[in-house]
Amino acid sequence: MTSKKARFSIIEQMRTRYRLSWLLSFAKVSRAGYYKWRKSKESAVRRCEKEVNLKEHILSIHRVHPYYGYLRITVALRKEGLQINHKRVYRLMKELGIRSVIRKKRRFFGRQASVVNPDRLERQFKAEAPLKKLVTDITYLRVGERFFYLSAVQDLFNNEIVAWQVSSQNDLSLVMSTVDSLCKGREMNGSILHSDQGFQYTSRHYNKRLDEYGVLGSHSRRGNCLDNACIESFFSHLKTEMMYRCSPKTHVELNQAVEKYIAFYNQNRFQKKLGDRSPIEYRKAIAA
Repeated sequence: MTSKKARFSIIEQMRTRYRLSWLLSFAKVSRAGYYKWRKSKESAVRRCEKEVNLKEHILSIHRVHPYYGYLRITVALRKEGLQINHKRVYRLMKELGIRSVIRKKRRFFGRQASVVNPDRLERQFKAEAPLKKLVTDITYLRVGERFFYLSAVQDLFNNEIVAWQVSSQNDLSLVMSTVDSLCKGREMNGSILHSDQGFQYTSRHYNKRLDEYGVLGSHSRRGNCLDNACIESFFSHLKTEMMYRCSPKTHVELNQAVEKYIAFYNQNRFQKKLGDRSPIEYRKAIAA
């Protein structure tokens, strides 16, 4: 015998040509049962349409931010007013066959302390106020067959990038100009600026400039990137998220790309540790 669901489906197809009461009688089903089936079918259609809409939103976010995983996409959807569980986002991303760009993590365990400056942070990467604890480092960025170097300073209060410079040379001038950019127009007396033990950061000229600004130098143990993990993390994000999406061909294009990414990172890139707010949003919220 034909199932009730099949009979309800036949009735739905034929009700425009025959009276509903006759069809129900012929199929030997109740009016209440038919309407219950119809309601559940409409609900299923609405759920399907909602999932299609969610998938379109997820794909849209993924196209702009291909480095977002399911947790960050969940936050992005909520910021758009779509309240959704992260498990559902994970399932929909799996159905769509998309995933974030995965960054490989490396671990180092150097122990040799600096003879120039002590490690004033000791992996205490939280600051109670802006410009009290800062970290700096240099990373390379490849443009065609050439290498350029980005020097950046990050404020541990809200992870904001507060100074940066791009140069074709990895030299003392690069870090000196970065320090000057950091301290220009700011009260930096007593601030800690932490770095690795690169030759620039252990030089007499660099540390003399810090003294002039009243900044306290701090150094990681040699060969241990975990002592400066925050700025390493930022560089990793920048390379993954910026270089993945664009391919600058010149120094000028690279500088523009870095400037655009840092503006995005500071103003719009929300972070879980900041309560799903961007660095600038967090700083303004705390100051309010």
